[in-house]
Amino acid sequence: MSRKSSTHRPARAWQRMLSGRRLDLLDPSPLDIELEDIAHGLARVARWNGQTHGVHIFSVAQHSLLVETVAADMAQALTPGERLGILLHDAPEYVIGDMISPFKAVIGDTYKQVEARLMAAIRLHFGLSATPSRALAALMKRADGAAAFHEAVRLAGFAEEEAERFFGKPRALSPASEALLAPQPIEVMQQRFAQRVAALQNERGRV
Repeated sequence: MSRKSSTHRPARAWQRMLSGRRLDLLDPSPLDIELEDIAHGLARVARWNGQTHGVHIFSVAQHSLLVETVAADMAQALTPGERLGILLHDAPEYVIGDMISPFKAVIGDTYKQVEARLMAAIRLHFGLSATPSRALAALMKRADGAAAFHEAVRLAGFAEEEAERFFGKPRALSPASEALLAPQPIEVMQQRFAQRVAALQNERGRV
């Protein structure tokens, strides 16, 4: 009869990042957040579970750039810090992936709690408040919905009527936003996302 070990290893709750950081998913520290890890991860996470047209995936990094541009079209007086917060709105997905909304509903509060802790750590790392203002959160939601509508119709095979039921019908995109709807190579989006974060950080330092 075999004996069971009396010692049990605790479940590992951290992920080793390529930067060498160990990010604790249960208690993430802003000190363990690195832009290079975020850009690398988001450029490799596919929106719509990868069910999009084109040779390249439509990555969360590209979606984030699109949402920032759409939000700026909606509210042109945004500060660099506000634009940075919008750009980072899906940043936790560099660790937890982009789960489609129906699956998030099945998982429930556990996913939301992990996501919220990661978001707070990321925002604090970049010198933002742990949570955005109510007004900025509302703008983010509108811009995210508008981006999702156009992604759904242009890339994910939705009919306009179907996409409108889920996301509402937004106004037409600006040329800058239109340009961000064509899926780009991973390396391009990784670099563009990292450069945009750095540029907004530099702008904040000059304000």
